[in-house]
Amino acid sequence: MIDLTIKLLIAHIIGDFVLQPNRWVEDKKDEKHKSKYFYLHGLVHLSSLLILLEFDWSYWWSMLIIVLSHLTIDLIKLNLQEKINSRLLFALDQLLHLAIIGIIVHIDTPYTIELKAIYSTESLLLILATLSVTFVSAIVMKILMSKWVIEGNDSEGSLDSAGKYIGILERLFVFGFIILNQWSAIGILIAAKSVFRFSDISEARNRKLTEYILIGTLTSFGLAIAIGLLYKKLKLHL
Repeated sequence: MIDLTIKLLIAHIIGDFVLQPNRWVEDKKDEKHKSKYFYLHGLVHLSSLLILLEFDWSYWWSMLIIVLSHLTIDLIKLNLQEKINSRLLFALDQLLHLAIIGIIVHIDTPYTIELKAIYSTESLLLILATLSVTFVSAIVMKILMSKWVIEGNDSEGSLDSAGKYIGILERLFVFGFIILNQWSAIGILIAAKSVFRFSDISEARNRKLTEYILIGTLTSFGLAIAIGLLYKKLKLHL
């Protein structure tokens, strides 16, 4: 089952990401099903499947279903590209392709999904810790830092909500490093952030801004470390 899944996923990645030039994508957006690249794309997927499945014709119907369903999903996506957000459309497109692969694998080599494992105490604890270190911590940070309004900390020209997502990502990294007992990596992460922040501090020449950045950084890292250590401690008692 795992072997077949890996082969189908590699074929999908090769067809959708490796061997699909930008000019193919743009031409398909303009011409939709009239584009020759639409059908070449399907041929690339079929070729990838044939090679990875070692020309085993016992899978011919699986390959046919995957290619036809792939083209059908792509055609629907092309017709919805002006009506639905491109990021959402991309996510839905990939989820549908992966769902088809999952169904094909299940038919060829039946498997069961253990829901008990998903709802186990360990899994739920990990979900709780992840939510806490990302979204909950982001709210806590916003409330704590709202005490200060710093001149020179103008967000004009910056990406929308960039600070929030940078904080979420850095806390996720710290949380992951703690789980893996890679404390030195946390030091490297702090050093890397300091380098990127150095230009902001040096240009502003503002002591209050420097203190604001330091408080925010240390608080963010502190929350991630606290949640990570608590997660590890609780996990030991499960």
